[in-house]
Amino acid sequence: MSARTPAGAMSAGTTKASGAPLSVALLTYSTKPRGGVVHTVELAEALHDLGVSVCIYALNKDQGGFYRAPRCPSVLVPAAPPPAGIDAVVQQRIAEFEDGLRRLGARHDVWHSQDCISANALAALRAEGRVPHFIRTVHHLDDYDSPYLRACQDRSVREADACLVVSEAWREALRAEHGVDAAIVPNGVSLRRYTATPDERDAALRARLGATGSPLFVTVGGVEPRKNSIGLLKAFLSVRKRLPGAQLIIAGGETLFDYEPYQREFEAIAREGGVWPSPSGASPPPLVLAGVLPDALIPPLYRLADAFVFPSVREGFGLVLLEAMASGAPVVSSAQPPFTEFLADGESALLVDPSRTGDLAGAMEAILDEGVRRRLRAAGLETAARYTWDRSARIAAGVYREFLGSRQT
Repeated sequence: MSARTPAGAMSAGTTKASGAPLSVALLTYSTKPRGGVVHTVELAEALHDLGVSVCIYALNKDQGGFYRAPRCPSVLVPAAPPPAGIDAVVQQRIAEFEDGLRRLGARHDVWHSQDCISANALAALRAEGRVPHFIRTVHHLDDYDSPYLRACQDRSVREADACLVVSEAWREALRAEHGVDAAIVPNGVSLRRYTATPDERDAALRARLGATGSPLFVTVGGVEPRKNSIGLLKAFLSVRKRLPGAQLIIAGGETLFDYEPYQREFEAIAREGGVWPSPSGASPPPLVLAGVLPDALIPPLYRLADAFVFPSVREGFGLVLLEAMASGAPVVSSAQPPFTEFLADGESALLVDPSRTGDLAGAMEAILDEGVRRRLRAAGLETAARYTWDRSARIAAGVYREFLGSRQT
């Protein structure tokens, strides 16, 4: 399996001293469109476009393959149905990655893990002499209750030969919590795929979801604690007291973890607020839990939104914010890092304390002012244009070159 190099694409940092293309393995625990997986696919494609010989290795947990076909070589590592209990699930996934990579016997100049699971697998394979070293991107760190998961996370950072992060906030956290100095390879956005120009998919998606509410609020990430989904729901219920035609669409939700208790609480609040299940005869439905949508429908979903609302309390970067802004949606988000690294309150987004439901509801109403929307939309498009995957890939290629140089001295 080999990658074709576009004419003129080979640049400094993408070749070895021999002149052969740099060979990079990017590993991810899933094929579904979570932030770290999207980062893996987009970064791999951008490296491929630069002339790097890159291959993605991903656990194929439901045998369905990637959320979209990557434009570069990829290998799906077989994975069996999960056992009961999250500790057992993670343990099995690590073993599946180890076994799959042993069987493949592939060789690369750089092995680059994007998550805790693949990093633990690479640590085991390095101990066996099957891989020479590995790099780990830490998208964010979790506060696990499980001692086993905490140990896995710590080992994935401690055992890596080098760590990368996607934001300054997590570079500081890694330095403070683990004494690790990490380089930043930021997220990006594809300006080919995410555009503010409507197309035929917009109307089709509007009909499919019944997305005719006014105002229409959209978020992506499913219902889970770190997305602050309950806080968003409470703010939405407050907005509906003054704007009864308001509609909230929540897309996404593919995750390794079981958030059923939190989701039950969310549903109870939605039921008490009269927005879910949809009241008999209500059109449009006030609350739409859209689940995981096909990748091709995510840009039109952003374009349908009067506002994209993302009051998350823990993110590595906030990739969906770049996607929403590139699609022309004005944004409400959290006034905390890492969002404040690339968003300015009142200029490119409205930023609020995510724990203050009243402030969030106020921002959701304030962003409906046409003058505010125009200003945020224009600044959002400019912000998104600064974060391209080509830029991220060039930074990554430089990091790989420096890393390999340090291993040879």
